[in-house]
Amino acid sequence: MGYVLGISAYYHDAAAALVRDGVIVAAAQEERFSRKKHDPRFPRQAINYCLGEAFIDPSELEGVVFYDNPLLTLDRVMKNALSVAPAGRDQFVAACRGMLGAKARLRDDIDSVLGETPRLLGTHHHMAHAASCFYPSPFDEAAILTIDGVGEWATCTLGFGRGSHMELLKEIRYPHSLGLLYSAFTYYCGFKVNSGEYKLMGLAPYGEPKYADLIRDLLIDVKDDGSFRLDTNYFGYLDTGLMINERFETLFGGSARRPDTMITRKEMDLAASIQQVTEDVVLKLVAYATALTGTKNLVMAGGVALNCVANGRVLRESGLDGLFVQPAAGDAGGALGAALLVSHQMLGAPRMVNRDGDSLMGSYLGPRFAPHEVTSILDRQDWPHHQIADPDELARAVAGAIADGKVVGYFTGRMEFGPRSLGARSILGDPRNPEMQSTMNLKVKFRESFRPFAPAVIADRAADYFEIEGESPYMLLVAPVKTERQLPMDRAVSDGDDMMPILHQQRSDIPAVTHVDYSARVQTVDQERSPDFFRILSAFDQLTGCPVLVNTSFNVRGEPIVCTPQDAYRCFMRTGMDLLVLEDCLLWKSEQPEWPENDDWRNEHELD
Repeated sequence: MGYVLGISAYYHDAAAALVRDGVIVAAAQEERFSRKKHDPRFPRQAINYCLGEAFIDPSELEGVVFYDNPLLTLDRVMKNALSVAPAGRDQFVAACRGMLGAKARLRDDIDSVLGETPRLLGTHHHMAHAASCFYPSPFDEAAILTIDGVGEWATCTLGFGRGSHMELLKEIRYPHSLGLLYSAFTYYCGFKVNSGEYKLMGLAPYGEPKYADLIRDLLIDVKDDGSFRLDTNYFGYLDTGLMINERFETLFGGSARRPDTMITRKEMDLAASIQQVTEDVVLKLVAYATALTGTKNLVMAGGVALNCVANGRVLRESGLDGLFVQPAAGDAGGALGAALLVSHQMLGAPRMVNRDGDSLMGSYLGPRFAPHEVTSILDRQDWPHHQIADPDELARAVAGAIADGKVVGYFTGRMEFGPRSLGARSILGDPRNPEMQSTMNLKVKFRESFRPFAPAVIADRAADYFEIEGESPYMLLVAPVKTERQLPMDRAVSDGDDMMPILHQQRSDIPAVTHVDYSARVQTVDQERSPDFFRILSAFDQLTGCPVLVNTSFNVRGEPIVCTPQDAYRCFMRTGMDLLVLEDCLLWKSEQPEWPENDDWRNEHELD
């Protein structure tokens, strides 16, 4: 039996993944255990979890594989420094500290967790991304597209996979990066790079793409095949620690928005503009990738593959036979790809293709807690709860609470791998309630009120509500809400900076999950992947006639998704949730003892 451990670390979203003979056993991000969002540190706890899930000793590992090549990254850093010298000294020193500091300790860090190091291997960053999306996909053969900020040198690659073999055929290299271009606008609009890109995507529908031509004319030169070059004179990432420079700010009429200030019409239009440009580039890359490889199946990974609006357009407009986007498409997924790559291409594990779906098990690859473990925790802490052993009765109780307007924290089964909650660590609400979006954003999530929520829908009912064909189990495709469900909306109600008049209009008969452009980031739920969550949706459908729920991640702004029952209880008590479901136990907020940290914690997390 060939166990391979994959590791990503030292940049952001450190993770570990374990594969046995090409079959995924476990995967998790370090942030879930450390409670430090996007934790880049060596994933000690994630590694221990993976080994524990398989009940193996480190000596049983065939190898440990790191998800990129630090020497090639150092090569880029050195050559970049020479190209901009004498500028960029501080950035060069900081990069060298990373290359010669943390990453140089890789073997020591592995030894500290595993003892004597098994065979230590490495791969290239974009090969790990490519493997992470091709090997679990439901396709015998597929074109491969990976797009992110930067790996070692590559920022975008095109490849092809068939059976157990895959290769990369073309690449675009740093400093020309679609991911860094998008992050430059993330920074300029006042959001945090490597985490605020979701906010920029969510803000885009409020604006008009007034700056799109300016971006195309001066910032990025895009060819018909999707290849591109940036005018690096407008960016700061080559010679400073910032994404942009004064020339960029002059081009767009002022300095970057401070995070604590109001979002204006300008930021809305900038978001719409860079989103449109990004989508157009991705569509061209997809067209070229499928033409180059001669297949109409496509798999995608890399941070830009998490842009679900672009993914939706790819599915609708590219004429594909099949599309698979890896749910942990960012750097965390590199750990999984690295392990799969070695398992298949080095150790010769056969690839078993699941043509009825993918082989990711719904991305439920993290820790689980048995009902008896949960009740033991609750009894020990003396937290009042009601245990309901019958799963159908439990589902009816949860569905009834949601139908009554309650916000429910839902914790069951194995934790999701990747940035999305998919019904195992979720916060649920009634999509028919026009107040639910603002309530969950401001009183539960403590985040910007403009940010949309995703609908989870019973898979075979999705076409009744959304313009979508096929499945979307990982919440990575945006689709329009059915025209017959839309309600008239007046976008002219706000012609200034205040987006609230637009936000507060009811846009469909499921307003809590309908964005201002009548779109929704859809998750389709089936009984095979998600039996417990499917049961909740079915009970809600039977009660209300609506097979849709609001599904958002079980966390608050600035914190990782919850991992343990204790994490879930703390988040529940500190927020406006009404009911917590921990496996087969119901905990009502009104029955819980007073939580002592509420005031101080809310002061740290609530929006200004």
